[in-house]
Amino acid sequence: MVLLSLTASHHELDLDALERLSTGSLSVGRTVVGSCRPVQGTVVISTCNRFELYLDVDAPLDGDTVRHATRHVAELVAESSGVTPEAAAASFTVRSGTEVAEHLFAVASGLDSMVVGEREIAGQVKRALAESRADGTTSKTLELLFQTASRTSKRIGRSTALGGAGRSLVAVGLDLAGRSMRPYPLSRAVIIGTGAYAGAAVAALRARGCNDIRVYSQSGRAQSFAASHGTGAVGVDTESLVEALGDTDLVVSCSGARRRAPGPTAEVVPGAEASLAYVLDAASVARARDRAAARAGDEPEPDALVILDLALHRDVEPSVADVEGVLLYDLASLTTHAPATERVVVDQARAMVRDAAALFEETRMGRAADAAVVELLDEAEREVAVEVGDALARLSAELAPHGQVPTASDHDEIARSVRRRVHAALHDRIVAVRATALAEARAAEAAVVRGAERALRAVPVTD
Repeated sequence: MVLLSLTASHHELDLDALERLSTGSLSVGRTVVGSCRPVQGTVVISTCNRFELYLDVDAPLDGDTVRHATRHVAELVAESSGVTPEAAAASFTVRSGTEVAEHLFAVASGLDSMVVGEREIAGQVKRALAESRADGTTSKTLELLFQTASRTSKRIGRSTALGGAGRSLVAVGLDLAGRSMRPYPLSRAVIIGTGAYAGAAVAALRARGCNDIRVYSQSGRAQSFAASHGTGAVGVDTESLVEALGDTDLVVSCSGARRRAPGPTAEVVPGAEASLAYVLDAASVARARDRAAARAGDEPEPDALVILDLALHRDVEPSVADVEGVLLYDLASLTTHAPATERVVVDQARAMVRDAAALFEETRMGRAADAAVVELLDEAEREVAVEVGDALARLSAELAPHGQVPTASDHDEIARSVRRRVHAALHDRIVAVRATALAEARAAEAAVVRGAERALRAVPVTD
């Protein structure tokens, strides 16, 4: 078995490239498991700043199976997202062994996020595993990996200052918005979307004293979300949203629900920017601002409308920033305002991640090491048997002149003494053999993955 991850995040790609890569990502996990027999399981994490596939590959150590599976996955990602196979392959970082666990544990703990220490990612990692279970694409190894990631995240949250910092993209955005609008207790907010970020936004707004919150969704879930979160529902069509924006101070958009536009633009090559319709475009926002100005009459100009676009697949058309009286912050701009985290806190959390990853990997690779230890123990038992036989022979020779023979008690006492001495001397050898077996297994797996990474750069595959 080889544990493999293909990851692309805001560290390696700009957000536009990451958005194109992750388009259609929800179906990739099912497709990979269904079409590539060696892949025993897969979990996909697709968030506002990352697209990652974790693969459990049943492969021999010659690496051919892993290389083929890796190339195949890159082609499937390319097909689903509308990018070329070469672009998909070039976008991924390939990890294996301890690197896989260490990376995932860091992600789940918020150490790899745009806002270091953000807590929403822990829930997204858990949901990725839950979705994999629902699709029937997980495996025992991936279950253990992701469950350990969640436990590590919780432990870091409890044990370090990172967990109490309250950092998140939502918090950064609301802090930034608060500088340009009325106090939150006097403000009205509209949330676009009904997912995890929407729920986090409601909680964060209420914590700041804002209770006039409404939700909009094209999915039809606005009413149920409003009922469960105690908010108002705007509606499900564009006009109802535009009407709501006329007396709104803040929009938090986090649906990621851009859709293929009807008409001629639907024929554009999949993945092209022009083929995706924004949830909120410049014309709609301008119309809402005009209505707000008309209602104000001779009164002072309405306050600025602040829009936070937290979706990777942008909900809000970038040209909305050009509408008079509107302040638009997207993921890239919010990242520049993220607070710095103390180095000592990050180092403490990363040390915990490394320890957890090493322990996980030792457990996962333990079968090879255990086999070597069992062989050593069998060898020790053979040594014990020989030494006990020799000791009994000497005792028999001593007792023979007296007409006596060793008793069962003599046999047991000699066996206990010999076994105690042999096993005491065996401890250091067990530690050394186990370490060597683990190192050899890791080296073999690393060699396989290096070959897989080279093959990934060589897509497309035709066999």
